[in-house]
Amino acid sequence: MTDQGDEPRKPRRPAMFSPGALDAQESGLDPAEVSEVAHETAAVLVGTGRAADDPDLTRRLVSLVDELGMSTVAQLWAGRPAVSLPGALWRLYAIREWVRRDGVGVAIDYDLGRHHADVSHAVAGAAEPPSPEALRELVDAILTGVFDGDLAVALERASAFCRVVSIGRAYRADEHDGYDEESASGATRSAAQLLSTAQDLHRAAAAWRAGDLT
Repeated sequence: MTDQGDEPRKPRRPAMFSPGALDAQESGLDPAEVSEVAHETAAVLVGTGRAADDPDLTRRLVSLVDELGMSTVAQLWAGRPAVSLPGALWRLYAIREWVRRDGVGVAIDYDLGRHHADVSHAVAGAAEPPSPEALRELVDAILTGVFDGDLAVALERASAFCRVVSIGRAYRADEHDGYDEESASGATRSAAQLLSTAQDLHRAAAAWRAGDLT
């Protein structure tokens, strides 16, 4: 599909992403205005990245959480609907942060899940074997695709990635079942949440292709 937004322009970064400015804005806004800010900032971020032919800017956008902090990004986008541009971006950045923080655990579940989800593994495009470093590179590549590739494909790859990890985590829950009920229950809940995220991202990809992801 064609890129969305105005004529190409190359600002160095979206001006609305100052944490201090965000705090000031939210302190005086009602929920409808907060929602509007969330959708506008998401559109500015994606539009800026897709309009600019600037690898340095793309790298900064991919590592946005490193600069602003997870709490700031969550404050801005976490409350938006799953099938919306800010909701989809929140899930992508949350996945990146999760893999960076628990690369070993994610790699274990992904390695187990890929043997039971060949198609999703192929769509995600993870390296073999899926080491923690390889998976960190994968999620960065997925986020890069938001800004310099097909955004729907990026969302589908993220969806497939979550699906593979979900399947692996579900199998791990089965391994604990019967002798470590607490671990089994926690892994089962986490697997279900990951599957829900995978479904949300898949629906967001379809909405982007239809021109309805805002």
